[in-house]
Amino acid sequence: MLVHLSVHNYAIVEHLDLELARGMSVITGETGAGKSIMLDALGLTLGDRADSGVVRPGADKADILATFDLIDIPEARTWLAERDLDSDGPCILRRVITAEGRSRGYINGTPCPLSDLKALGELLIDIHSQHEHQSLLKTDTHRRLLDEYAGAIDLARQVQLAAQRWRQTRQELERLSNSGDEQRARHQLLSYQFEELENVALGENELEQLEQEHKNLTNAEALFGICRQVIDHCSESDSGNVLSALTASLNRLTAVQSAPKALGEAVNLIASAQIQVEEAVGELNRFLDNFDADPARLQSLEERLDTLYTLARKHRVHPSELSNLQQRLMEEIESLNANDESIERLADELSAYARHYHEKAAELSALRQQAATQLAAAVEQEIQRLGMPGGRFSIELHANSSDDLQPYGLELVELLVSANPGQPLKGLAKVASGGELSRISLAIQVITAQTSRIPTLVFDEVDVGIGGPTAEIVGQLLRRLGDRGQVLTVTHLPQVAAQGHHHLFVHKVRNSDATHTAVANLGKRERVEEVARMLGGIDLTKESLAHARKMVVTSKA
Repeated sequence: MLVHLSVHNYAIVEHLDLELARGMSVITGETGAGKSIMLDALGLTLGDRADSGVVRPGADKADILATFDLIDIPEARTWLAERDLDSDGPCILRRVITAEGRSRGYINGTPCPLSDLKALGELLIDIHSQHEHQSLLKTDTHRRLLDEYAGAIDLARQVQLAAQRWRQTRQELERLSNSGDEQRARHQLLSYQFEELENVALGENELEQLEQEHKNLTNAEALFGICRQVIDHCSESDSGNVLSALTASLNRLTAVQSAPKALGEAVNLIASAQIQVEEAVGELNRFLDNFDADPARLQSLEERLDTLYTLARKHRVHPSELSNLQQRLMEEIESLNANDESIERLADELSAYARHYHEKAAELSALRQQAATQLAAAVEQEIQRLGMPGGRFSIELHANSSDDLQPYGLELVELLVSANPGQPLKGLAKVASGGELSRISLAIQVITAQTSRIPTLVFDEVDVGIGGPTAEIVGQLLRRLGDRGQVLTVTHLPQVAAQGHHHLFVHKVRNSDATHTAVANLGKRERVEEVARMLGGIDLTKESLAHARKMVVTSKA
């Protein structure tokens, strides 16, 4: 609940510190004293818009703090924890507006956007007034009130979550499906290219071997002549050859009697050279024996190499990179196949989320249908007591016509009212005046107070246009709400003011050069005098004081 409100340099308020308690707190004072200014300042801490005109003349900024006790508000504690804004103590909302028009918001000392102030504020307090921002005019409020009364808040969140998962899955599925035509065309191209490479069946190191063999065959005649010439020089020349010379030299050296040791080393080297030459001649002869200079083989090699070179040019790669290209094509094809599998998986998930959504939404609809009749009957009874005799109230559920799964369920919730007998039921925004809207809201809040999760309710002049017994009933209803939580109400009626658990008196303090607003927490005697003033004017009489005392005592009873 709201435990403290601090206002500095806002409008005609120079400095105000207000302690608030549970129960019903009535706020009274003469017109223009600044009663609504307090609520407007509170609204700024809850994310309302502001401009530089709200800063008190002569001040550089307006500074407003609202302190809340969150012991009984687990939703707000969870909201703060999820954003790392929680603290061990109370929750403090702060709003600063400079004279230049700049605005800053804070939650527990951390700067935050106004949207965060507004989101958190909706969990903490509900302000009902005759202004355009009244929550009762919002369809989201209609649905929330009905779901709270039906005890279906958790089920409604499950429906919302199911719809969110369904929409996220559908978006991902659409993203993959929309690229399906392009992917299928890409898959077809890659498959053709991969099959083409696979049919070529390029072996490991085949290109190097083919190029070497082709080079050999192309130079076959010259190579053959060179090999014959070398063999001839080494062993077959009649005019002398290498082997003959080596053999003759070896024979002469070995014939020397008692040869020096150094000659023995030379003999060994010449003998080794003889062996090496003989082996070289043998290798050349074997090469010539196996050498095939078949023109058909050369043509076959050229056709194979031409196929590989053409394929490489087609893919703009070096012929040696064809194997790597084939591997890359295979990997991309596998990736495209995985996308197809993802589409199938997402389609299955989408169907599963849709089934879960419809199951939970049907449960929610059944609870709403049952609760709508009961809540409408109870509210209708209360509004007739609140100065709207013959008034009717209805809650209609309109089936959603969209094919999409909506986060709010299978139907729209609309509150309808007929303020006067004989008039048709219409939407609240089209029928109810400001005072009627406040009283309808009051009736709904009284009925739903036991199930509502918003602990603090603010009513700004809900008694406009009523008086007499109806005013007393309004006061009784507000006190009933105060028995269950915290209620702040601005009123001009003594019947309402007498019902409060606490009484705050707003007044102007004037000095020689300025005027500012002050608030006093009235004790028993001051409270009776204020109610008497509201009954009979400035001059208090014994009769008005006695009447006021009786009203205050009766309200406690």
